[in-house]
Order: sequence, then C-alpha cells, then structure tokens
Amino acid sequence: MQNKFRYKAWANEELLELISQINKEEHPEQWTMAVRLLNHTHVVDRIFIAHLQRESHSYTATNTQETPTIAELNASIRGTDHWLINFASEFDRSQDNRIINFMFTDSDRGSMSVREILDHLIIHGVYHRGNVGMLLTACGINRPGDTFTRFLHLNEPERRSR
Repeated sequence: MQNKFRYKAWANEELLELISQINKEEHPEQWTMAVRLLNHTHVVDRIFIAHLQRESHSYTATNTQETPTIAELNASIRGTDHWLINFASEFDRSQDNRIINFMFTDSDRGSMSVREILDHLIIHGVYHRGNVGMLLTACGINRPGDTFTRFLHLNEPERRSR
C-alpha cells in the first residue's frame, strides 16, 4: 500500500508542475478547472484522513470556495501525501477490515473499512488526474504518463532487466 501512495505523491507532483505551465491568460477556464479538480482530490484526502484518525474536520463540501494558488496547493498536497505515505508504511494489515463510520459533507452517513478508504483515495486521485490531463491537452501541454507501471520502472529501473 505504501508504494501506491508513493505513486500518488509522484503523480501529483508531476501534475502540479504541468498545471503551472498552463498560460492562465490564454486558458483561464482550463487553469481554474485544473486547479479546482486537484484541490477537490486534496480536500477529499483531508476529509478521509480525518475519518481515519477519528477526528472532525471543518469541510462542508468536497472543495474549497476559494481557488488556491499553485504554490499553496502544492505545499498542502505534499504534506497530505507525506502523511498518507507514513500512514501506509506504519499500517498494520490486520486493521484492513476495521470499520470507520463517518458523515459525508452532505450529512449522509457513511461506513467504510480502512482498506476501502485507502483504496478510494488512490482510485479517486487517478480519476481526477485523468480529468486534469485532458485539460492540459486542451491547453497544448502533453499530459503526463500517469501510470503505476511508469512510476515503478522509473523508480526501479532494474525491473526492465529481469
């Protein structure tokens, strides 16, 4: 599980770098949508981290009203990704099925196992990074090769010689 969160952090960092290349004057809607999509995934990460810690959070929606700057978002995402990597590295697999009961931001009740929450954060991030990739393409920027296989082989090049 730790490797999947290392992948998530790597992909987020690469995507933030590419978003910063969008010409905000030429593509204001795409820039805003790209930042807001990535901010949404970050807010959802923070909400579920609070659930994992059995703590409350201050979010009333799955995005913030204000659109953060790239620098603000980058710093926040790095901190969150670091927390998730550490949590995954210390996670006791016997806790996989521990149930966490929580409230969604729309006040509906929810219940997921720890493993389901962690899987959700990985899958949710991949989904929205794909959305942002399409926005990058619309701005004339090549979208990243955001795949787990690419991450593994860049970080462990010896895999190519097996």
